[in-house]
Amino acid sequence: MNKVLSILLFSLILISCNKKKNSQQSYTPDCAGATPTFSASVSPLIISSCASSGCHSSGSTKGCGPLTNYLQIKNSASSVRSSIISGSMPKGSSLTTEQKNTIVCWIDAGANNN
Repeated sequence: MNKVLSILLFSLILISCNKKKNSQQSYTPDCAGATPTFSASVSPLIISSCASSGCHSSGSTKGCGPLTNYLQIKNSASSVRSSIISGSMPKGSSLTTEQKNTIVCWIDAGANNN
């Protein structure tokens, strides 16, 4: 009887974990409206959410490396976009929908240095 209860409990935990993971992947960018600029919107957001946390600061070897200037962010745009869409980044915190849209829409618009 204990084995049956253990299996049932394990199954319930596994199902609940899968639901959490799938809910993170439901973000769809909304790029209606103005296109964000790198200097005013994207750079401060990435610096505060990714670089200042120590994960992607100068000299970082984590993931796509440092994200402290335009060239580094532009070169990692595809990785940054997919990490934001999947909800896997930033680690230990989350971005609002508006913040996600800012970064993803800037990338989708060509990731210009504006």
